[in-house]
Amino acid sequence: MSSIPNKKLNDGVEIPVLGYGTGTAWYKKDENNQIDRELVDAIKTAISLGYYHLDGAEVYSNERELGVAIKESSVPREKLFVTTKIITNIADISAAINTSLEKLQLDYVDLYLVHSPFFAKSDEELQKAWATMEKVKESGKARSIGVSNFLQPHLEAILKTAKVPPSMNQIEYHPYLQHGGLGPFHHEKGITTASYGPLTPITRAKGGPLDQTLVKLAQKYATTEGNILLRWSIDSGTVPITTSGKAVRLEEYLGVLKFQLEPVEVEEIRRLGDQKHYRAFWTDKFGPEDRS
Repeated sequence: MSSIPNKKLNDGVEIPVLGYGTGTAWYKKDENNQIDRELVDAIKTAISLGYYHLDGAEVYSNERELGVAIKESSVPREKLFVTTKIITNIADISAAINTSLEKLQLDYVDLYLVHSPFFAKSDEELQKAWATMEKVKESGKARSIGVSNFLQPHLEAILKTAKVPPSMNQIEYHPYLQHGGLGPFHHEKGITTASYGPLTPITRAKGGPLDQTLVKLAQKYATTEGNILLRWSIDSGTVPITTSGKAVRLEEYLGVLKFQLEPVEVEEIRRLGDQKHYRAFWTDKFGPEDRS
């Protein structure tokens, strides 16, 4: 079992730098009381391999599966880092966290995120929601609080009134979607970037300027093109979230712990990635050319 290193958030909470996600392929359209054993077993496999950072969300409709997997894994709760997110029941955050904890069979989550800013019609709505998130943290039901899919104006709005700044913004992030000035803004404000969809250049956007460089670097480091992308995310200071139902693939991803890209290689991937724009998620909110 590999030991994934931790990264310290701005509130002192430590998070493993590689996370196992329960969204995308595991998303359930309808929540019911029937447990998806395939997902439970996949999460248990991930935990057994050392993926202690587990990323979920209320809208995935599979918090119950995550809770069952955690319970059946027999790994002590304090060793795990569990994230969930709120959007469906954003109008009542205090009740929503209780519902999520009941489904997860946990007393607290390590990270609680507002899944999207697009519910809000004004800065005041964002600020009100964030004030309630701060109360969740104060109650001990979440060790750390943050956001997801927020743009700089959304962050600026909540920071105006925040007593506790967000520890994280989880966004789609990869070489073909680097978000312009958002990363530097996160760095300036001490907000950690978590990156979902980190493998997009090879899973959804093949045929771009990165193709040959990824092959070349994979050969140099005796690894896969996917691992070069994951390592780029880590070496760029983000926390990538990835997933698979296959143990062999999850073991393969752990190869990122065995090497580091040189700074010039990180920069080369960044520069080449900037030559192509591709967004896989939230395309209903952004135009084809929007790089925000």
